[in-house]
Amino acid sequence: MIPVKGFSGQKVAVLGLGRSGLTTARALRAGNAEPVCWDDNPAARAAAEAEGFTCCDLGRHGAFDDVATLIVSPGIPHLYPEPNPVVAAALEAGVPVDNDIGLFFRSFAGPEWDNLDTPPRVVSVTGSNGKSTTAALIHHILTEAGREAQLAGNIGRGVLDIDPGGNGSVVVLELSSYQTELARSLTPDVAVFTNLSPDHLDRHGGLGGYFAAKRRLFAEGGPDRAVIGVDEDEGAFLAGQLAEAPTDDRVIRISVARKLTGPGWQVFARKGFLSEYRKGRQAGSIDLREIKGLPGAHNHQNACAAYATCRALGLAPRIIQDALHSYPGLPHRSQIIAEADGVTYVNDSKATNVDSAVKALNAFKKVRWICGGLEKEGGLSALNSASEHVLKAYVIGREAAGFAMQLQADTLVCTTMAEAVEQAMNDAQSGETILLAPAAASFDQYDNFEQRGEDFAEQVRKRL
Repeated sequence: MIPVKGFSGQKVAVLGLGRSGLTTARALRAGNAEPVCWDDNPAARAAAEAEGFTCCDLGRHGAFDDVATLIVSPGIPHLYPEPNPVVAAALEAGVPVDNDIGLFFRSFAGPEWDNLDTPPRVVSVTGSNGKSTTAALIHHILTEAGREAQLAGNIGRGVLDIDPGGNGSVVVLELSSYQTELARSLTPDVAVFTNLSPDHLDRHGGLGGYFAAKRRLFAEGGPDRAVIGVDEDEGAFLAGQLAEAPTDDRVIRISVARKLTGPGWQVFARKGFLSEYRKGRQAGSIDLREIKGLPGAHNHQNACAAYATCRALGLAPRIIQDALHSYPGLPHRSQIIAEADGVTYVNDSKATNVDSAVKALNAFKKVRWICGGLEKEGGLSALNSASEHVLKAYVIGREAAGFAMQLQADTLVCTTMAEAVEQAMNDAQSGETILLAPAAASFDQYDNFEQRGEDFAEQVRKRL
């Protein structure tokens, strides 16, 4: 655990007692602060009280008297579409608002680092799609290379639940826009921006606010090195803002859309081959085509980001290449769950928006596509750009008929996962892929995308 520094003997309010909130309360107590906790869920309050934490309604009058700061869990809105009443009350009382990420960055370093030969480093990964895979891939490469590494944030352990940093160790954080938007302290050594596509627009007041939340990691974080995906205008703009000159190798640009040229530091993938160029000369190359854990151009972008990050941390190209080949992939992200009679079954339940679903579809040539769920803002028209890969779409969800009507592909309304899998398996022939890439949220039928992916895998396995 990372004890929170700077609040010894002070009251700190904690709003939201899920995984991050309860861990935050423990870390505050470990730093000799006095956590005052609240959650609207009685069960969550009972769990906190069972650990000896004080719970009191932070919405009552005078709740923020003598409170030093308010720590908010990621899912609680603080600005758009409107502030949570407790957050509004804290701001009205002049109480600063922060989150566990901000507490981590202000608390991770300490005087004990003066005795280390190589101080710990922090890598932070953000973006719309691919950040979980990129973070996990960086962690995997470092571990395979014999470096002490921890994975935390939106993936792995809670950020304050990790172990203190050791000599030469690396902490890899996956950070969402909810986390980067609010954190009062952001000081990664290496910051990674994968890409940007519309998502969480209501939470951020539009696309500009969404990008601004991501940009804070770089503009306010001041990383020593920034790895930036430049295939969207926002990424190209961000790289241009950070670089002092074309030769500035503190910015590493990555792409899967084109060959990058110039005197700086670039990593790009074309036709399945990753290339690294520095000062106009090639410094490394990897054939990504046979790496099963990283299918498709979107995963090649993740590989470029992870490669660039690990190069910035001092790893040699050959070590990174060997580790890429042993990467097993993440559950629910282009995860191959079975291969039988020439048919490949792929679980990409994490493809919860249109952009990520398009990337998943483009990774395979002959696809029987299971899609549908709770449709997000922006419509589904962009999905039709990948329709040439789709043999047939099997649509699930409570609004399956309406979802199907927006697709150009041949469709079958199935509603349930069980029916969709059965129909797709009956139709599939050797050389084809049955792909779950919903392009929608899961909450109309499932608690989360993990549960949806597990249902898909179970339905497949019971029929093989």
